[in-house]
Amino acid sequence: MDQDDHVCLCFHVSLRKLRAFIKRESPKVPSQISECLGAGTGCQWCVPFLEKLHRQAEAGEEMDLAVSPESYAKRRAAYKQRKESDQPSADDSR
Repeated sequence: MDQDDHVCLCFHVSLRKLRAFIKRESPKVPSQISECLGAGTGCQWCVPFLEKLHRQAEAGEEMDLAVSPESYAKRRAAYKQRKESDQPSADDSR
């Protein structure tokens, strides 16, 4: 994934912004990364990726996600479709 590719697709938060935020703020727990433009608070698809970036930073490793933007977006679309199909419809409340 390139620096300017979005990790959080809901709020358009790029890998570059996340890296800078993590370096600057040193979040103690991964959930604090949500303070970076709301990352991870939309559909929550990116949460495992945010957790990975946090682990990498804690270990002193380069923060990187080895996935192509196309594959990432395709997997997220499948995730959202599964999540939406799990939602009860108004007819299910009877």
